[in-house]
Amino acid sequence: MILLSCENVSTHQLIQTMLNLPMTSLQGSTAEADAYQHIHTAIRLGEYPAGMRLKPEDIATQIGTSRMPVREALRRLETEGLVTIRPNRGVVVAGLDMEAMREVFEMRAVLEGLAVRLAVPRLTPTVLRDLEEQLARMDNLAESTPDWTGSHRAFHEHLCGIARQPRLLRQIASLNSLVEPYMRDWIKASGRPGAREHHQTLIDALRSGDPVHSEIVMRRHVLATIDDLARYFSFPTQGASA
Repeated sequence: MILLSCENVSTHQLIQTMLNLPMTSLQGSTAEADAYQHIHTAIRLGEYPAGMRLKPEDIATQIGTSRMPVREALRRLETEGLVTIRPNRGVVVAGLDMEAMREVFEMRAVLEGLAVRLAVPRLTPTVLRDLEEQLARMDNLAESTPDWTGSHRAFHEHLCGIARQPRLLRQIASLNSLVEPYMRDWIKASGRPGAREHHQTLIDALRSGDPVHSEIVMRRHVLATIDDLARYFSFPTQGASA
């Protein structure tokens, strides 16, 4: 078991440790961890799109390992909702319908709101300045580049990581992975309307030092995306006829 001292590590280091723990010593062999990371990343980036069949032997050849670690990695990814294993029919990348996507965003809103509420007492001028700098770097990235979506996710997880609640952060990261491919498609096609203003409103709430207000702003920020995604993917929005 790895014990973390909050006084001796930066928030960035703590976040990386939290998110990497399941892929290393706590989750089997290095080969399995490598296979998991390869498949997980390919799904997040949209390289393995929803509905794509994944053949363990092909993936094993790509990453230079045997099929067994790949199969174990796929079983773990199934528990996270990223793939579906069909007996005697193989493995496919899982997708989300609108009901499932709305559920994920509602869960994100609650959990990220909680993380922000817990983070506010830990905020310092240096931490707030770092968040502003992250936001500025996001502004310098073109909407069409995959880096913007990754930077956006990193901004949210960095902010949530300030709460120093590793289990909470891992749940948030897992939910982000489910919707990231859809976010990438939407951002690439639609740009990021209002993103700078929304994030600035969030930082302004953090500067107020009010944990409850910051939680409310974060919840609204996360939920504001769902209807835009529904329109882009031609899903019915909440309250619309089926």
